[in-house]
Amino acid sequence: MKIDWAALGSVFGVSLVVTVGLVTLFTLGIKGLARREQAAAQGDSAALAVTGAYVCFAACAAAVAYGMYLIVAKA
Repeated sequence: MKIDWAALGSVFGVSLVVTVGLVTLFTLGIKGLARREQAAAQGDSAALAVTGAYVCFAACAAAVAYGMYLIVAKA
Protein backbone atom coordinates (compact mmCIF):
# COMPACT_ATOMS: atom_id res chain seq x y z
CA MET A 1 0.00 0.00 0.00
CA LYS A 2 1.37 3.39 -1.04
CA ILE A 3 0.15 6.61 0.50
CA ASP A 4 -0.09 9.64 -1.78
CA TRP A 5 1.28 12.22 0.64
CA ALA A 6 0.72 15.14 -1.74
CA ALA A 7 -2.97 14.34 -2.04
CA LEU A 8 -3.28 13.86 1.70
CA GLY A 9 -1.61 17.22 2.31
CA SER A 10 -3.90 18.87 -0.23
CA VAL A 11 -7.00 17.48 1.47
CA PHE A 12 -5.69 18.64 4.84
CA GLY A 13 -4.97 22.14 3.53
CA VAL A 14 -8.36 22.56 1.88
CA SER A 15 -10.22 21.26 4.93
CA LEU A 16 -8.26 23.59 7.20
CA VAL A 17 -9.03 26.64 5.03
CA VAL A 18 -12.72 25.73 4.76
CA THR A 19 -12.99 25.16 8.51
CA VAL A 20 -11.38 28.49 9.33
CA GLY A 21 -13.63 30.19 6.76
CA LEU A 22 -16.80 28.69 8.22
CA VAL A 23 -15.79 29.61 11.76
CA THR A 24 -15.06 33.17 10.60
CA LEU A 25 -18.41 33.47 8.83
CA PHE A 26 -20.29 32.14 11.85
CA THR A 27 -18.40 34.51 14.14
CA LEU A 28 -19.30 37.47 11.93
CA GLY A 29 -22.93 36.39 12.09
CA ILE A 30 -22.83 36.26 15.88
CA LYS A 31 -21.19 39.70 15.99
CA GLY A 32 -23.93 41.08 13.74
CA LEU A 33 -26.61 39.79 16.09
CA ALA A 34 -24.73 41.27 19.05
CA ARG A 35 -24.73 44.65 17.34
CA ARG A 36 -28.48 44.36 16.98
CA GLU A 37 -28.75 43.92 20.73
CA GLN A 38 -26.52 46.95 21.31
CA ALA A 39 -28.56 49.06 18.91
CA ALA A 40 -31.82 47.99 20.54
CA ALA A 41 -30.46 48.99 23.94
CA GLN A 42 -29.51 52.41 22.57
CA GLY A 43 -32.73 52.87 20.62
CA ASP A 44 -31.05 52.78 17.20
CA SER A 45 -31.73 50.68 14.12
CA ALA A 46 -29.35 47.89 13.15
CA ALA A 47 -30.90 46.63 9.93
CA LEU A 48 -27.54 46.39 8.16
CA ALA A 49 -25.98 44.36 10.97
CA VAL A 50 -28.92 41.95 11.06
CA THR A 51 -28.90 41.57 7.28
CA GLY A 52 -25.17 40.88 7.35
CA ALA A 53 -25.65 38.31 10.10
CA TYR A 54 -28.34 36.51 8.11
CA VAL A 55 -26.13 36.52 5.01
CA CYS A 56 -23.27 35.00 7.02
CA PHE A 57 -25.52 32.30 8.46
CA ALA A 58 -26.94 31.55 5.00
CA ALA A 59 -23.42 31.22 3.59
CA CYS A 60 -22.54 28.80 6.40
CA ALA A 61 -25.63 26.73 5.70
CA ALA A 62 -24.87 26.72 1.96
CA ALA A 63 -21.30 25.56 2.58
CA VAL A 64 -22.49 22.74 4.84
CA ALA A 65 -25.17 21.71 2.32
CA TYR A 66 -22.59 21.70 -0.48
CA GLY A 67 -20.27 19.53 1.61
CA MET A 68 -23.10 17.09 2.27
CA TYR A 69 -23.90 17.06 -1.45
CA LEU A 70 -20.29 16.20 -2.27
CA ILE A 71 -20.34 13.34 0.23
CA VAL A 72 -23.62 11.91 -1.08
CA ALA A 73 -22.71 12.39 -4.76
CA LYS A 74 -19.52 10.33 -4.33
CA ALA A 75 -21.26 7.46 -2.52
